[in-house]
Amino acid sequence: MPTKYLIKPSEYHDSITLMETARELTQLPGVTDAAVVMATDANKGILREAGLLPPEVETATANDLIIVVQAKSDAAAGHALKVAEKHLARRPETAGAGLAFQPRTIRGAVRTNPDINLAVISVAGQYAAAEAWEALRNGLHVLLFSDNVPIEDEIALKKYAAKHGLLMMGADCGTAIINGVALGFANAVPRGPVGIVAAAGTGLQEVSTLLAKLGVGVSQGIGTGGRDVKEAVGGIMMLEGIKALQADADTRVLLLVSKPPAPTIVERVLEQVGQSGKPTVVCFLGGDPASIADAGAIPARTLQEAAYLSAAEVQGHKGPSVGEVIAREVADLQAQALELKQRLQPGQKYLRGLFSGGTLAAEVLVLWEEILGDVLSNVAVDPRLKLKDATRSEGHCAVDLGEDEFTVGRPHPMIDNDLRIRRLMQEAADPEVAVILLDMVLGYGAHPDPASELGPAIRQARELGVIVVASVTGTEDDPQGLSRQVRALEEAGAVVCGCNAAAARLAAFIVA
Repeated sequence: MPTKYLIKPSEYHDSITLMETARELTQLPGVTDAAVVMATDANKGILREAGLLPPEVETATANDLIIVVQAKSDAAAGHALKVAEKHLARRPETAGAGLAFQPRTIRGAVRTNPDINLAVISVAGQYAAAEAWEALRNGLHVLLFSDNVPIEDEIALKKYAAKHGLLMMGADCGTAIINGVALGFANAVPRGPVGIVAAAGTGLQEVSTLLAKLGVGVSQGIGTGGRDVKEAVGGIMMLEGIKALQADADTRVLLLVSKPPAPTIVERVLEQVGQSGKPTVVCFLGGDPASIADAGAIPARTLQEAAYLSAAEVQGHKGPSVGEVIAREVADLQAQALELKQRLQPGQKYLRGLFSGGTLAAEVLVLWEEILGDVLSNVAVDPRLKLKDATRSEGHCAVDLGEDEFTVGRPHPMIDNDLRIRRLMQEAADPEVAVILLDMVLGYGAHPDPASELGPAIRQARELGVIVVASVTGTEDDPQGLSRQVRALEEAGAVVCGCNAAAARLAAFIVA
């Protein structure tokens, strides 16, 4: 089938526009596949694996937009390219058109409504710091959703915010729940006594939804952005978030979530934890539980444990201990794995994880290391275990498709499933792959019906003889509906577990 392309040098469009354009092209008569992305190395690698990268496009740079169309005829491919250019040339509709007044600046918004106290900022990285400064100087707390913000700007913004009693959540902060309002990628969870501070967006989502399933609500969910707990930033907002929840009368239990912070940050955090008598559960994935316990906090090795331990600290909450839950769960999963193993053919031996949530990938790596030993990943902390090329799997591996290397020039995989579907089919075609593990994250801002897109790809993977294991992070009150999404995945042939940790264990038991 003919493949045609366009290279548009130094042309920028937001990732949602690129996604919408690609979807429009794939629905045209005669078009079998299409991609509209920035020509980053990762995006070119993905297209190369899909057979969608003509040699001429190899020379495009990361600042160039590439449009590639595969069709049943030259005429259909040429028509699709014209449609793409027309779509990209459209002027965006003005939000709130017809309203009497729409502020064009943060300062104008504050003057219009003096009662507002928080700004959510999502603009291209080179403009984000300037908008955050305007918000902070107007006395607003900030959730900075934007990524690709220089770390020097993040440090300066957070120092200013801390000095003026403001929260500066981010950069690259995807999730928060403030006064019951879900911000960014967050879920519909009840209000309650557990206050969360997380340098991990999907980590906050996983623990808050697991708490909801246990009948426990959240007082506040403060995101910090993943770089906050790095040495350079100093954990400024993690510490400010802890102080705020320690002083909050509605918060009776604290829960801290992060990938492993820098050692000096761990010391500062644990010292601050010791300043309050409120029980505090600490889940630093891959961290040292002994040092956390020595500081008087409650260590949790996984997000699952963190949710159960936090619920146990809520006065009046009754339920089995986390040890009892996991012991029963492990026994059931091992028995299930023995049955599933019978489906495999000789030579199928590898486990592949394809994640939209970086913290969920980190949790899986902690569990897989115990069961399987060394596992490769693009988010591995140990340099020895870093994938050489994140677009190509090796051995047992877990890939976070939400990392910046994959999201520059394309939407996040929680919004757009195209990248994960391509990678899923790539892995399923490998005769050595036995199990593919997927996460699915629901909530505000996420894809409105992810199972409808992932389901057909899962069905194809099953037809190729691969076992697909999945978990779904969400609640019944989320716009997508938890049970509806689970049911659709199961109908497609996936084995769906109750949480990410359970799915990780099951997948590993099958190949162990």
